Amino acid sequence: MSQDAQDPAVWRAAEEAGIHVMAIPTPFAVGRVNTYLIEDDPLTLVDSGPNSGKALDELERALADRGHRVEDLERIVVTHQHIDHEGLVSILARRSGAEVCALDLLAPWLSGYAAETIADDAFAQALMRRHGLPSDVITALSGVSQAFRGWGAACEVTTLLTDGGELPFADRTLAVHHRPGHSPSDTIFHDPQRGILLGGDHLIGHISSNPLISRPLDGTGLPPDRPRALMTYLASMRRTQAMELDVILPGHGVPVTDHRALIDDRIRLHDRRATKIAALIAGQPLSAYEIAQSMWGNVAVTQAFLTLSEVLGHIDLLLADGRAVEVDADGEVARFRAT
Repeated sequence: MSQDAQDPAVWRAAEEAGIHVMAIPTPFAVGRVNTYLIEDDPLTLVDSGPNSGKALDELERALADRGHRVEDLERIVVTHQHIDHEGLVSILARRSGAEVCALDLLAPWLSGYAAETIADDAFAQALMRRHGLPSDVITALSGVSQAFRGWGAACEVTTLLTDGGELPFADRTLAVHHRPGHSPSDTIFHDPQRGILLGGDHLIGHISSNPLISRPLDGTGLPPDRPRALMTYLASMRRTQAMELDVILPGHGVPVTDHRALIDDRIRLHDRRATKIAALIAGQPLSAYEIAQSMWGNVAVTQAFLTLSEVLGHIDLLLADGRAVEVDADGEVARFRAT
């Protein structure tokens, strides 16, 4: 973690509210994931870290530093479906007997983790084929995805949360809001009395949360159709921008203390990227993979699904504004050109 993240002053508002950050290691490029211990009744953990011995060991030590054990946990809350946030939930719940709380739309995905991730991979493969990725790249990425599955795990949700509902404690009540975009299940938890938002990966200060194109939780939007992840994310951010907040406690990095300015910056960033892509497709129709190669070179191969989601998100902005059209030249690979 950065020096700022280790500085207790950065976390003062959370500490005063009885919310304690415990940054847990992950094997991913994003680095450590922030889990949060809410010292209230019930004693609550928000997110868990990935399914690994190292993550569990550090979580146990962090709890011990607060005078607690895994067995003391009474509630575990899942902010969204990504494996660095939900991987240890089942182990922790089994040892503690804690209730597991998650968005109602997410609960079937968590309980059916093995089958759901296989379906997610099939969705991703179809999307990549539709948008021009070579078959060898698709095969390699599918292998990586399968290898990563072990960092996550199935868990049973015992308390279903609803968008607009509440999560009560003895000393606070958190409002529950579904804010999809980074993932289909992103859920944020607002303490209006203290001006604190537990934000998961919805808004992160030092990096832009990637609106990955994911298989919808309701199973709709399969290729050649697709979810408009970036457009969904922008709408979610604007809803968050309208909230009165003093601080956002994110899933990675340090607290966000000026969410409105940060969201303005992110919206401008996406506008600039859309304009850049519009210039690339002004000369001839290109597939999303060809656009990604033009923008990032070999990164379009090594991080193919990330860059594909990036390109298609901005293509969707151009399509919605009438600045681009889809040209289905060969009936298999979609291409886009500027209008």
